[in-house]
Amino acid sequence: MSERQPYKRVLLKVSGEALMGEREYGLDPETVHRIASDIGDVVAMGAEVCLVIGGGNIFRGVSGAAGGMDRAQADYMGMLATVINALALQNALEKRGVATRVQSAIPMASVCEPYIRRRAERHMEKGRVVIFAAGTGNPFFTTDTAAALRAAEMKCDALLKGTQVDGVYSADPRKVADAERYHELTYLDVLSRDLAVMDAAAVSLARENGLPIVVFNINASGAFARVMRGEGRFTTIVEA
Repeated sequence: MSERQPYKRVLLKVSGEALMGEREYGLDPETVHRIASDIGDVVAMGAEVCLVIGGGNIFRGVSGAAGGMDRAQADYMGMLATVINALALQNALEKRGVATRVQSAIPMASVCEPYIRRRAERHMEKGRVVIFAAGTGNPFFTTDTAAALRAAEMKCDALLKGTQVDGVYSADPRKVADAERYHELTYLDVLSRDLAVMDAAAVSLARENGLPIVVFNINASGAFARVMRGEGRFTTIVEA
């Protein structure tokens, strides 16, 4: 790893909402292809990339449970939504010539591979992008937690979380004009201040494994590559 490219192997967490573009739900093809293009640029830099994708653009288990649905059943539905998103992004990446594999924590052999850690590592060593779908395969765990888990399993150098804003703020900058933007935080800062970056289980898992979390704006074209070069605007969460 060079100073110019501090991370050799990374996991990118993309929320389902990031794939909506300006739509209220579902997938926006132009946005999916832009994100695929950004990922392709990072792969071309020589980095090994894997992803975890949320499903909130199609179905959220928490909102389903709030509507009276059994929480476990709702979470399984949310996991299936992430598979749809993973297949869409795989298609966009392969149209750009980026070899991609989807691995699902819920086996569905007709559409993708089952999650096998050593096979996933081998794919990445060969320069393929691996998209991890269906979260952890268990209800009551978010895709943020799945991202921290898979990043630890893949021995990634960092977990990059693409969000709607360019880092971590003291409050939502889209609602609070004078919200403070942080350049660097510790895991304990995030937990003690209850900053809405990732859920506590994900942050704790990253902390236990010494996994830096880098938060940046996935909506800014080329931001992923800039972060990989240590440039642009982002917030890094590390141990004190």
